[in-house]
Amino acid sequence: MVSFTPAPTRHHEAWVVPQQKTRVRFRPRLSPTLPVFELSTQNRFSPLRETERDAVIIGDSIVRHVHATLGKSKVHSHCIPGARVSEIAARVPEILNGDEHVGTVVNDIRLRQTEILKKDFRNLIDTRAPSHRGRARQCVTVRVYLIFCERVRLFSIYQHHGLGGSFETLVITKGDEQWDSETSTARLLKKRSVSSAEIEVQSVKVDCKVTSRFAHTVMTTKALNKANISQEVSFEVELPKKSFITNFSMEIDGKTYTGVVKEKEKAKEQYQKAVSSGQTAGLVKASGRKMEKFSVSVNVAADSSVVFILTHEELLQRQFGKYELMIRVKPKQLVQHFKIVADIYEPQGIAFVDAYGTFITNELLPLVEKTVSDKKAHVSFSPTLDQQRKCSECDGTLIDGDFFIKYDVNRAHDIGDIQVVNGYFVHFFAPASLPRVPKMVVFVIDNSYSMVGRKMSQTKEALVTILGELPEDDYFAIIVFSDTFVVWRPHLSKATKENVHAAQEYVKTIEVIGGTELHDAVIHGVEMLYEEQRNGTAPENMVLMIILLTDGEPNKWPRSLPEIQESIRNAINGNITLFSLAFGNDADYGFLDTLSKQNDGLVRRIYEDSDAPLQLQGFYEEVSSPLLSEVNFHYPDNTVNSLTRSHFKQLFNGSEIMVAGRLNDLNDINNFAIEVSAQGFENNFELKGQTNAQKWETIFPDEEYIFGDYIERLWAYLTIQELLDKKDKGTPEEKGNTTADALSLSLKYNFVTPLTSMVVTKPEDETKNDMFIADKLTEEERGKLGRYGFMPASYSYGSYASPTYVDGDPHFIIELPEKNDALCFNIDDEPGTIFNLVRDPLTGILVNGQTIGDKKVIPGEKVNTYFGRFGIVHEKFGIRLTVSTKEISVSDKGKQAKFFWTETATVKGPNMDLQVIKDRSLTVTLRNSVKFLIILHKVWQKHPYHQDYLGFYTLDSHLFSSNIHGLLGQFYHGLEFEVSEPFPGKDPKKPDAIMFVKGQELVVTRGWQRDFRQDVKNGKQVPCWFVHNNGTGLLDGVHTDYIVSGLFKTV
Repeated sequence: MVSFTPAPTRHHEAWVVPQQKTRVRFRPRLSPTLPVFELSTQNRFSPLRETERDAVIIGDSIVRHVHATLGKSKVHSHCIPGARVSEIAARVPEILNGDEHVGTVVNDIRLRQTEILKKDFRNLIDTRAPSHRGRARQCVTVRVYLIFCERVRLFSIYQHHGLGGSFETLVITKGDEQWDSETSTARLLKKRSVSSAEIEVQSVKVDCKVTSRFAHTVMTTKALNKANISQEVSFEVELPKKSFITNFSMEIDGKTYTGVVKEKEKAKEQYQKAVSSGQTAGLVKASGRKMEKFSVSVNVAADSSVVFILTHEELLQRQFGKYELMIRVKPKQLVQHFKIVADIYEPQGIAFVDAYGTFITNELLPLVEKTVSDKKAHVSFSPTLDQQRKCSECDGTLIDGDFFIKYDVNRAHDIGDIQVVNGYFVHFFAPASLPRVPKMVVFVIDNSYSMVGRKMSQTKEALVTILGELPEDDYFAIIVFSDTFVVWRPHLSKATKENVHAAQEYVKTIEVIGGTELHDAVIHGVEMLYEEQRNGTAPENMVLMIILLTDGEPNKWPRSLPEIQESIRNAINGNITLFSLAFGNDADYGFLDTLSKQNDGLVRRIYEDSDAPLQLQGFYEEVSSPLLSEVNFHYPDNTVNSLTRSHFKQLFNGSEIMVAGRLNDLNDINNFAIEVSAQGFENNFELKGQTNAQKWETIFPDEEYIFGDYIERLWAYLTIQELLDKKDKGTPEEKGNTTADALSLSLKYNFVTPLTSMVVTKPEDETKNDMFIADKLTEEERGKLGRYGFMPASYSYGSYASPTYVDGDPHFIIELPEKNDALCFNIDDEPGTIFNLVRDPLTGILVNGQTIGDKKVIPGEKVNTYFGRFGIVHEKFGIRLTVSTKEISVSDKGKQAKFFWTETATVKGPNMDLQVIKDRSLTVTLRNSVKFLIILHKVWQKHPYHQDYLGFYTLDSHLFSSNIHGLLGQFYHGLEFEVSEPFPGKDPKKPDAIMFVKGQELVVTRGWQRDFRQDVKNGKQVPCWFVHNNGTGLLDGVHTDYIVSGLFKTV
């Protein structure tokens, strides 16, 4: 994906204005009352004072406040209270004199979402006086300022000077503001929206070359800042998560800034130095299921351009009989020169090529050009500016989605294809026309309580479908597990129609209950497979496999996670393949990944979505048809070295095996033997042959060398991937060695892998450079990102910090990512009580919260309390922030500003940024990456009991000092605890356990709380251990120790 987004211009002054005194009145029929501002014209309308000609200001009631301060004789103002745009337009001709006319309104407002405004402004733009050519005297140009408060908060006016005279720009802003202050006079500035006309994306080109499955993609984008001031331009691309970034550069004003790949630990040190000096940094982030997002922003001077170039490489994997190249493009505006071009070079010969895009309409389809010869294919897509438009009069672009190129190569029933370039070779193996090998499969399904609801129903739906697709010569069994495991039948059953139907009916009856005793269930599945082999009831040479599905972390008592892995590994002993399905972000992906790799399988994440059954079925289809088992590749020891993996448990239908290595002697290029052996359907499979590598210039005589030593880079890519897998399976010594080898290769070939980072130093101004860091996320880290909405501090640079929040009645939640668990407790006290939540005396940050109660309390019932106000203080910055369910008040060194929940607004300042999402949330970002989120819960105004309340979430706390404390703050640096094996509690669905924490033993209960960050209405369920009695034993002291006397008090 390639996209450009204008980023906000930075301001480094204070951003709070004096308390507003003047109110703007509206007619009842207009939109709700908007915030009140005092307008100072000292800076805002300075062009009116400077011009030699008269100007006319026309508007609604706000014009009264402008009129009082403007100089007489130069400027005339006309106030039409409560008027709409159309009403103003109708009055313009009678207000203007004969030689006066409305100047051009240069901003294109046709895409504004309010239809009335669209129509009114079109009429206004079309209101022009007839030509004055031929008159004896020069036509007088009068600047006409039009200012309204109706519908949007303010229409801001900016002056531009162009050929032929002066004209005005009318810029519409909707709650996205920039505050500034200069000397003793505070001013309110509306931040001008950087229009697409000011940041012009001149060209976007995605150039991909695929050589023997190895894809080398270069994304080049050029943008021009057409504004007369410098602007920050953000560059974003989304690339496949299996690809490695190899290069990134920015060209600005003739200078090129290139990223450097470094060891992650060294990049981490550089990051910490940058943060401590006030610089910024960024990360590659997960984006959906298959993609990762790379983004960077840079300041571009007026009338200057910037060129971004990102290069990444990926080894395409064959699935379902084809290779897939996916390119995501999201330019977000029309692009003068847009092009996707791909060249495919395959010495085996190309069987077919398909190219299409999710955004391709019938009109765009002919623009997808495809040329295929024997061993080469060329695909291009290059729409013109007009062809990109959503409609003939629209500025919106159709180019928004994914572009796919899928292909396969010719295959024969032979030893495969071997290619050699510069001493490195790659061997592709996927012979055609092999018969399928029957399998014995045990489905081990988690039915613990965390699978309740949609997960369980989707699992049952998928399993019913999978069972229906079992070939009749397969054998199968079903085990479900929670606190204990239950076997459908004591022995494996042949997949006859009758047995499959009975199994499907059984699956429909599975219910959720209890914990996650994974170990015993898997071990029993292993024993069932071995017993079937011993009894001889099934044919020999069948492939043995276990498919395990779970959504959480297995019980860690009486065995730890490593002990569970070791026990299962010993039981399987290399004879059975174990595949794992991690359902949702709460599943312990790292544990399942290691468990599967140790037993020749793989893990796949199943995303919690409406298509989860299709994801489950898709994974099963990949592994449902084994063609060969125990596949071994043998090359003469004296001929090759540095081989990648040469033994594979299975070859599945539609897939491919790749082996790469180095030749000891280039003279042996056509002189070494290859042998492939495996177990087939009815007998042993064996192929022998000699290499017959052709020179590249012989295969493609008309082509220059594609790109560098591609087979060497393919070998490095494959080797790194396998080393990263091995580091999860071996002894501590083996893990250390494989990690060191993977790191060395990553640095040598300039790959951004989970062990390395790309560091880009970007120019900010003459005195300061900002640093950008791109990291590669592992799948486990992607899961945590999906679960928490941000990377937990176990991954973040800096000290460890726990995600903590308080919401509801009031429920305090401490999430512990390193333990994949959470703790929770409630605080019950009188409404109006003020609690200290966060206090850090070293950084000067304080957060207090005041509780509120229900409107009405039923006699004899419990008094429910919620947080209704929060006070946030940063003493060193002189900032005080008061947040209630009605409004948000800011004090910056004595100056005041006020915002309301009824409007969306973004405010950026040197020490604090605020983002208000209408009736939903407030994000507070304090300098040095301290970030809080406050969520507004709206309740029906006429509800007889309940009222609006707030939730408080800590999004980033890693720069707090070790002295941090408070009801939430004391947990920011983590917590050590252990939990015993659960036992039945008062509620059968909520087991109890003993928690060992802070030298005490507490009885805790397994329960659920809700995280409302992503879904304000329903929230997301978070399993946690509930600590009773107001958190006694978990908190330092008791909850009353945290009561303070005021919203900004410490005692």
